[in-house]
Amino acid sequence: MTNNLAKLFVIPSLLLAFSSVAAEPSSTSGTPISISSDRQEGQLKENVGIFEKNVEIIHGNRRINADRLEVHKRDDLGDNKQLLIATGNPAYFEEKQLDGTIMSASADEVRYDVAKRLLTLVGNAQVTQAGQKINAKSITYDMDQQLISAEKDENSSDRVHTILVPIDNKKDEKGQP
Repeated sequence: MTNNLAKLFVIPSLLLAFSSVAAEPSSTSGTPISISSDRQEGQLKENVGIFEKNVEIIHGNRRINADRLEVHKRDDLGDNKQLLIATGNPAYFEEKQLDGTIMSASADEVRYDVAKRLLTLVGNAQVTQAGQKINAKSITYDMDQQLISAEKDENSSDRVHTILVPIDNKKDEKGQP
């Protein structure tokens, strides 16, 4: 009975932990967090919340969809202390940027280090932003620095593939670019 009661308290504590996740790029502090799944549990000793089956988290400008999501809260992860590990077929991560564009990422496994704002995508990885798309076996994306690194699978002939969409040069009324 005590163990079941303890599990009831881990979900609210994870919600509080997750609330610091979206302090960037546009502040969503004070914004409600919506987490829905078919199953939720907490591992108190490990400070891990587990959400399974049809997982959807919406928090301000950020959305995650996955078959399974683990929220790790540890002191060694920095100020925000969260590592989110989403798995699925695929798992999705989406964030609205300050310029209004949507950055979306998907992979078999999506890891988001909150303090570093670092996305690590493994297995059928894809990142799409502002019409540009990159596909690879694995992708690492530093969201603050806008740095992306992609690699192919060593055992495959499939290479990293990028699609660049040209930007229309807008002309003023005099026909000048």
